[in-house]
Amino acid sequence: MYELILAAGNSYYIQSPAKIGLVRLNETDVCLIDSGSDKEAGRKVRQILDANGWKLTAIFNTHSNADHIGGNRYLQTQTGCRIYAPGIECDFTRHPVLEPSFLYGGYPCGELRHKFLLAKESDAGELTGEVLPEGFEMIRLPGHFFDMVGFRTPDQVVYLADCLASRETLEKYRIGFIYDVGAYLETLAMVKTLQAELFVPAHAEAAEDISELAQYNIDRVWEIAGKIIELCREPLCFESILQRLFTDYSLHMDFEQYVLIGSTVRSYLSWLKDTGRLHAHFENNLLLWERS
Repeated sequence: MYELILAAGNSYYIQSPAKIGLVRLNETDVCLIDSGSDKEAGRKVRQILDANGWKLTAIFNTHSNADHIGGNRYLQTQTGCRIYAPGIECDFTRHPVLEPSFLYGGYPCGELRHKFLLAKESDAGELTGEVLPEGFEMIRLPGHFFDMVGFRTPDQVVYLADCLASRETLEKYRIGFIYDVGAYLETLAMVKTLQAELFVPAHAEAAEDISELAQYNIDRVWEIAGKIIELCREPLCFESILQRLFTDYSLHMDFEQYVLIGSTVRSYLSWLKDTGRLHAHFENNLLLWERS
């Protein structure tokens, strides 16, 4: 873990629970794509920098989930590097309590205020094309989170953040986190058409061809959507839908899984309603969902 792996040319990635991109800008300066899950991840990155005599000049965050920005503060404090994040993600990076608050839909209880959902705040600026190193391309990847992006380096290495998950991850957790299901499917359809020397997803193995895995992720979205539609053959409230999904997929409910999968299921319900596959009505002060 935390092994530095050459992708191509000056583009590397650090093998970690959420892969960290590293790109050499010249003989001494490097930038990172994300920073890992916490202070310890930041320390591991710092050791790699020191061992190679590299100076960290910037961190480009793909999005603001805690496992991608958790090393920001440590590395910024240690190196004075700049940090950039796209759109709304920049606000979440500067004020990370927004993540568990958004997931829970209110002030998060203590079981949700931990490093896996609540990173340390960091001084981030908005990510625009103007602040990227020469030759970098920013690729918009909405769906998993609000304004998530990926990057293509001059070496034609594409860092894909969380826009898809490995087969093993989806088989283990069954329902991957999605904020906007429609945008997620559009992103995956676009990713299938990309060409690169190497694709580096944060939660799947690096690969020269990503199209088959992208299609697998698409298929899983439609499987879950079909499952929800089938459950709603009778009117059900959200909690009943969530309970039946957990039971049918043999998942274990705790606070973290409740908010992560619960938020995702709400996103599915919104998408299915907006696309005419479900309708919703209020009865006895309950919001009920039923297939159209």
